[in-house]
Amino acid sequence: MDVKEETHYLGHVETAKPDAVDVDAALDRAITRKFDKHLVPWLFGLWLLAFIDRSNIGNARIDGLIPDLNLVGNQFNVALTVFYVPYILVDVPSNWALKYVGAGYYLPGLMVCWGIVGTCMGLTKSYGQVAGLIACRLLLGLFEGGLLGGMVLYLSMFYRRHQLLSRMGLFYCAAPLSGAFGGLLATGLAQINHGGYNSWPWIFIVEGLITVCFGFVTIFFLPHTPATSSFLTEEERMGALRRMKLDAHGATAATDVAQEEFSWKWVRMALLNVNTIMMSLIFFAIITPIYSFSLFLPTIISALGYTRVTAQLFTVPPNMAGFFAVLIGTFASDRFRARGPVILIGCTVAIAGYVMLLAASRPSVQYGGTFLIAAGVFPSSPAVMGWLTNNLAPHYVRATGVGFELAIANCAAFIATFTYLPAAAPHYVTGHCINIGFLALAIVLTIITLAYINIENRKRARGERNDRLTQGDEGVLGYRHPEFRYSY
Repeated sequence: MDVKEETHYLGHVETAKPDAVDVDAALDRAITRKFDKHLVPWLFGLWLLAFIDRSNIGNARIDGLIPDLNLVGNQFNVALTVFYVPYILVDVPSNWALKYVGAGYYLPGLMVCWGIVGTCMGLTKSYGQVAGLIACRLLLGLFEGGLLGGMVLYLSMFYRRHQLLSRMGLFYCAAPLSGAFGGLLATGLAQINHGGYNSWPWIFIVEGLITVCFGFVTIFFLPHTPATSSFLTEEERMGALRRMKLDAHGATAATDVAQEEFSWKWVRMALLNVNTIMMSLIFFAIITPIYSFSLFLPTIISALGYTRVTAQLFTVPPNMAGFFAVLIGTFASDRFRARGPVILIGCTVAIAGYVMLLAASRPSVQYGGTFLIAAGVFPSSPAVMGWLTNNLAPHYVRATGVGFELAIANCAAFIATFTYLPAAAPHYVTGHCINIGFLALAIVLTIITLAYINIENRKRARGERNDRLTQGDEGVLGYRHPEFRYSY
């Protein structure tokens, strides 16, 4: 979507002031097309392989991982959980490091590291060895932890606020697609028996090697910032910087994100923002069903009475539903400049899916419920991330806030990985009810956040925040600038 207007919100009503004088419309479209061509495909690949490498342990589980490693009780769930300890701790500092190191090196570098670790998982021989399953899962979480927040932050350096979510959708749709593609790939790789490694180890080994190769290639193509994008002409580079300055609505004095410097003031501003707190809680509530769905979908389908191979293949259609729902939801969100409503619709649809799993007795109807779950939860995740990214500025405020949001949200993994326990099979009533409860919580929190944003934007529109302009340098007000409007 090409955004040609500088938007001011009056509650849920928008008035527009054209900025065509500042950025020529044809130039703006040319810049956007080049960013779409040179950035999004690489980010899509990064996220596709990240999600495959993170969740392929679910495929390995039904291909013999548990008996081969002699896992008992909740040991498999522990292996899932330890991934999220470093994954959570690294979110905020990783976002701070992104610009310092250079995003074009940093993001692919993370990928190479976790690809090596993923390959090593296929060489695991026991539960507790140093080079075993737990150690690999810890390292995998360490290297994957900075990726999602880093990609969202990276895109926010190149795209205007209401171009952002549709581009996030173009890479985030790889998450449900990874479930579809990963299921097909795992089915084939699990047939390999060679060199003393039979079935499931080859899922990790081959997929890990693919990740390493892709990471090395990506290093040569991703630019660090708009100003360092070699595929832009000089006029396009100047236009790219100018349109980002206009879209900041006074939130930053810098003309180039590379000029912004770290300060603990930005950290405090990020953590004390109502949007950061509320959207972190919303994401926490949404991520619980997303993680449990991704990790346990093969198990849930197996419990409906399908064989191992059939269960792997049957994970594909629900994930494809999620794939298309992400694309539709994120593009509609940018088209109508609305984030919260997408979350409300998505959570409602997902709840309906879980009700089908609980209430229906026919496997075909229960299987249909997994389509609604995927179509509901997957679009809600990029919506809440894009929502907070839109509402924080400048760069280091956004970096801190998005990192904090992901850190809080990913704490839900400690719940999600223990949602579907073997003792609850085959109906998993407790797990389904937990996910319904969190989705309902997300709906309530979203409604409260929308009400707050409406009130705050009306105050700014009436001039009730203009006194901030007299309190010092307005270039350091960030999102508190009276001209800055929160997205809803």
